[in-house]
Amino acid sequence: MGMDFQEIIRGFRNINMLVIGDLILDHYIWGKVERISPEAPVPVVEVTRESFMLGGAANVAHNIVSLGGRVSVIGMNGKDPAGGALVQMLERKGVDCSGIFVSERPTTVKTRVIAHNQQVVRFDREDSNYIDGKRLNGILNYIKSVIPMYDAIIISDYKKGMVSARFIKGILNISKAEKKFVAVDPKVGHFNYYKGVSLITPNLAEASSGANIEIKDEKTLLDAGRTLMKKLAGGAVLITRGEQGMSLFEKKKVVHIPTVAKKVYDVTGAGDTVISAITLAHASGAGLEKAAVIANHAAGIVVAEVGTAVTTDDQILESFNRT
Repeated sequence: MGMDFQEIIRGFRNINMLVIGDLILDHYIWGKVERISPEAPVPVVEVTRESFMLGGAANVAHNIVSLGGRVSVIGMNGKDPAGGALVQMLERKGVDCSGIFVSERPTTVKTRVIAHNQQVVRFDREDSNYIDGKRLNGILNYIKSVIPMYDAIIISDYKKGMVSARFIKGILNISKAEKKFVAVDPKVGHFNYYKGVSLITPNLAEASSGANIEIKDEKTLLDAGRTLMKKLAGGAVLITRGEQGMSLFEKKKVVHIPTVAKKVYDVTGAGDTVISAITLAHASGAGLEKAAVIANHAAGIVVAEVGTAVTTDDQILESFNRT
């Protein structure tokens, strides 16, 4: 491992990132099931404990801090206990929350009830209508005033109302003037919004849907990647492929990066880790190919453990030393 990767990863500490998108609070209720309810044919879950984790754009921000970068987050939450809990958790991790706007909408909360390591039910509290009008303009004006302070921008789209075509257009107008790198973690159904961004990081299912090509072999993978690049009009595409690693599409080349994960236990949150690491590495001076290799190591660490959604710069360096 040349000085190179080490330099880039150590450089994360000097990077200031801006994360914009859907803030989600993941709520877990853990319990056991020993009987069926007498009232209806449903399991009775005896609750043993509860826990909260950061989700969506909040988890991306958590990843960046964990990797050593500095980060501010822009998003919305409600005037509710969940919104307070979310901000408190972020601030405790060292995330700057001055760009979180409080609104009448509820904070997005996904509650999962888990018994004997299985999800029994998930219930979502959210309002996923697009933000518009005055509120949208207010957020864009805020972004315009703070953007010079940041080295790169990540848009974390979880389809909870924050990311609309108009919002992305507004962000791109502001970021182009400042020549900022803009990476997007895309969602199915929103691909036509992303034209003009620097990078998108879809997984296989999202890439298939966005390109309208079922990816089943190398040829369809290449077709899908190229189709997505056309849609972006000049940006790069990183398709994450689970156990097959990842494929990076740039203007003149395609690079396949094999996975470094020895075991894949839990892919939850891996997409957040990938976009955090590749954008940090690129902002730290790496070309996209090198940055993708670093992101691949980061993802390999996260998927090898159940329930971890983040990794650290030190762990990535260790991972390089092992290969």
